[in-house]
Amino acid sequence: MATAKGYVGKVVIVTGGGRGIGAGIVRAFADSGAQVVFCDKDVSGARALEQQLPGAVFIPCDVTQEAQVKALVSETIHRFGRLDCVVNNAGYHPPPQWLEETSAQGFRQLLELNLLGTYTVTKLALPHLRKSRGNVINISSLVGVIGQSQAVPYVATKGAVTAMTKALALDESQYGVRVNCISPGNIWTPLWEELAACTPDPTATVREGTLAQPLGRMGQPAEVGAAAVFLASEANFCTGIDLPVTGGAELGYGCKASRCTPVVLPTFPS
Repeated sequence: MATAKGYVGKVVIVTGGGRGIGAGIVRAFADSGAQVVFCDKDVSGARALEQQLPGAVFIPCDVTQEAQVKALVSETIHRFGRLDCVVNNAGYHPPPQWLEETSAQGFRQLLELNLLGTYTVTKLALPHLRKSRGNVINISSLVGVIGQSQAVPYVATKGAVTAMTKALALDESQYGVRVNCISPGNIWTPLWEELAACTPDPTATVREGTLAQPLGRMGQPAEVGAAAVFLASEANFCTGIDLPVTGGAELGYGCKASRCTPVVLPTFPS
């Protein structure tokens, strides 16, 4: 999915850019004309993506390790002399678990990645973003607003990312730095497929995920990428917003109780 050349000469860091939504974002910014530096713990997949995209540079980095994040930002500035946008995408969704099946240690590890990783990358990038009057894009999730069954720790981390986005947008407005987030719904990625495989009936799970959208399909990583490029390059009067990329999954009523039967509203002749 090609994107208009609307970010030529800009420099972007994308975390977790080796596959899935992150790779879609990397491709979209590269297509827009930007220089893209991306990191991922999956070195082999990231190297393959780097080979495909002349405008992209892969630097290994674990966003839970502050020293590695410092090196990522420093190397970006050393190579390109500036930084215009950071996309905090690195994150993980654990398999479905009831709260009693979770552990405090597992929750802490998820917080380190999904929330504190976003905090650390943003904090270290801000001095450079203030110089360029750039912007931050956090990848949150629809479930951070509407909730999700058997996913309390994940929902909590993503709800915090959305809230942090709004607070930071207020603080950084004085420097001309915009801070926004994207909340994807069901996007077909390797992680979605892996999580579906953990369920008793993966085929039924995929079908349920597909039918959750009024548009009748899941989204694609390229569509999240296009939204990120829009926020970075065109949405100049937008800060502190949460942009749903969901296919309308949050709209309308749905069966949520265990013995629910669909509500069929009566129709009347016009």
